[in-house]
Amino acid sequence: MLSAFNDRMTGVPMERVLIVDDHSLVRDGLRSLLEISFPDCDILEAGALAEAVAALQTAGEVDMVLLDLNIPDVSRFSGLNTLRDAFPSIPVVMVSGALDRNTVREALAAGAAGFIPKSLKRNEIIEALKQVLEGEIYIPSVLDQDNDAAREEASILGRIEALTPQQKVVLRHLVNGKLNKQIAYELDVSMTTVKAHVSAILQKLSAYSRTQAVILANRVGFH
Repeated sequence: MLSAFNDRMTGVPMERVLIVDDHSLVRDGLRSLLEISFPDCDILEAGALAEAVAALQTAGEVDMVLLDLNIPDVSRFSGLNTLRDAFPSIPVVMVSGALDRNTVREALAAGAAGFIPKSLKRNEIIEALKQVLEGEIYIPSVLDQDNDAAREEASILGRIEALTPQQKVVLRHLVNGKLNKQIAYELDVSMTTVKAHVSAILQKLSAYSRTQAVILANRVGFH
């Protein structure tokens, strides 16, 4: 079964990954899976957020971080927020033994590149990692069981995640009711730059106005 998935991973290399979990058995399990599926991958480990930050600061290029939802030195999604702020170009995938719709939605809204339940089968975990490596966001099937409104929320979260870090900052200002000139002042950039960011935000969110963009952001709790 794993060899079949390995064949499908061709062209989607993972050269270095960081596993962040305070349970050594969980880290061992993920390491074993990654070693089989990505034999040339350099696998780093950390048992706490501080160790993870230190590892990322010295590791060089890292393709992905697998971050447990509950580790001792974080509260809820504070670890995700810290890593996204400090290393915005590295996809962070949440890994958790708990699985509920609200937690998944909150993780995606906070910028997670995916949410992998620990209950997933080994081949499903590989498929999830493949999606993230290809630049997609992995959303577990628990959201597939939701109604149309919930699926639309997942779609909005995916569009917001496609924004650049600076575009997300501008979107937050829009959500807070700031005018372009106020945003330009806050960010110390020109009005032309702000207008370019707003235009890109509207395009990526498929919104026809800044008001609609704010409505979409509020719908998924982006702030």
